[in-house]
Amino acid sequence: MSLSITHHPSPITDHRSIRRLLVRGPNWIGDGVMSEPALSALRRLYPQAEITLLVKPAIAELFGSHPAVDRLVVYDDRGRHAGLTGKWTLAGVLRRHRFDLAVLFQNAFEAALLAFLAGIPRRYGYATDGRSFLLTDPVAVPNRQQLDHQVDYYWQLLNRLGNGGPPPAPRLYVTDEEREGAARRLSAAGLASQDLLIGVNPGSTYGGAKRWLPQRFARTVDRLIRHCRDSLGVPARAVIVGARGEEALGHVIAGAIEGGALVLSGQTTVRELMAVTERCRLFLTNDTGPMHIAAAFNVPVVAIFGPTDWRMTSPFGEGHQLIRQPADCSPCLLRECPIDHRCMTGVTVDAVYEAAVRQLGRQGARGEGLSAEQAPLVGVTVFLDRDGTLNPDSGYIGAPSGFELLPGVAEGLARLKRAGARLVVVTNQSGVARGKFTLKDLELVHAKLRTLLEAEGVALDAVYFCPHHPDDQCLCRKPGTAMVERAAADLGLDLSRAYVIGDQSRDIELAKRVGARSVLVTTGPGSQEAVGALRAGGTEPDAVVPSLSDAVEWIVREAESHSYQRSAVSRN
Repeated sequence: MSLSITHHPSPITDHRSIRRLLVRGPNWIGDGVMSEPALSALRRLYPQAEITLLVKPAIAELFGSHPAVDRLVVYDDRGRHAGLTGKWTLAGVLRRHRFDLAVLFQNAFEAALLAFLAGIPRRYGYATDGRSFLLTDPVAVPNRQQLDHQVDYYWQLLNRLGNGGPPPAPRLYVTDEEREGAARRLSAAGLASQDLLIGVNPGSTYGGAKRWLPQRFARTVDRLIRHCRDSLGVPARAVIVGARGEEALGHVIAGAIEGGALVLSGQTTVRELMAVTERCRLFLTNDTGPMHIAAAFNVPVVAIFGPTDWRMTSPFGEGHQLIRQPADCSPCLLRECPIDHRCMTGVTVDAVYEAAVRQLGRQGARGEGLSAEQAPLVGVTVFLDRDGTLNPDSGYIGAPSGFELLPGVAEGLARLKRAGARLVVVTNQSGVARGKFTLKDLELVHAKLRTLLEAEGVALDAVYFCPHHPDDQCLCRKPGTAMVERAAADLGLDLSRAYVIGDQSRDIELAKRVGARSVLVTTGPGSQEAVGALRAGGTEPDAVVPSLSDAVEWIVREAESHSYQRSAVSRN
């Protein structure tokens, strides 16, 4: 095969001609997260294209369930792709995919060389590292002084492809199974589901200069745990995370925390780290990859910066707290401090603690971390049917494009969250067994459900589904109780303080079987018939309402009434 270097001066504007697109992602976790908005933009710009992501193993894990990625190719530069022979082998693998376009987020010469050796006809990336002659579409590197953040660096690369506007915050995705695995792991370590989890990331693979003092992490966590107990009325625990080689550091900090902490440093895969981090309600960290993971899950972050450039790599998005001690020599970007480490030793426990308390207060405005007296639904779980309750029941929904929320659903669920409730979706999805769609399709639909809700500040606690055919006589298909029982075991739920909202008689029967209160919404295609059948059978719902918003109003009103009654008894 002969290869030639051909430059195409015109921009790549015919998106329909691109059927197979290769993205060479960054090499580091933090950069991978910061490139995510641009990766998602490529999916929007080329909706019909198959997008393959070429990345090293850790970044492949990071994007393992990302809806913008159709295929992952792992670049094993320490194994089968090491050396010149390995690079040629990898180029051969890429050549067989017959890509139309390569978009290079990575800046290295090697990235352009691999795309060239793979025979990809259009090679698009920044003109860095002496590689312009290998690119058919080189892009001028933006002036760093004009960039607000590293996220903008990747985002602006796509401007010539039709991208525009400000970048959204990065987002990451974990599966329900991964969430459940994290819940089981935390539970096995003695952390209760109602514990407010404080994530602590005290290490740094970049070098010791980025690390705040271990004893100060421990003192800060001690004070925060007391604050949660005494001021917020909730128990709090700490989990320490970090890379392999940081285990000793984690145990030193845990040993200095009153009551100890769970040390997971070096004990998790990237996917497991993501699932544990998503569970946290506060994340204390140096400037490292896990900091960006926490921010991408909208976990409130308190980030301590010293030698690195806070303007480019701070946690992206609203509401995060950045702590730094100005020093004439910062940012120096050095791995080890050659003098007295003043940029880090100048950061006090008081400064970090006060920032963390502000973050907990911000959560309190959403009803998290509050006592039952402050939020009437603390300790309450609301189980939600999906089709006909959260979204129009249009039959088998096998793609995100066919999924949308009913009016008022996001606002209603946000109100439940602010009141302290936990939200769990339980849904029959026999379309899997019937061959209407795959488990991967269903996962993408649920990712869109979470995305739509999280845009309104609503984070579901879990989604459980039954994929079986009705003839299978499984125990999980509603009104079977296995999904609810599994949720109760995984999340430590009290079913005596639970509600079920649904649009079908099976939802109401499920509520009766598990001892929960029931609300039937008449937004489904067979809801009115269900009301008649339930009344005829003597199984009346506790409430029948026209919409989920009305169901929320009924639940909150009932909870507030019970709270008032409990307060009256207490006063007497």
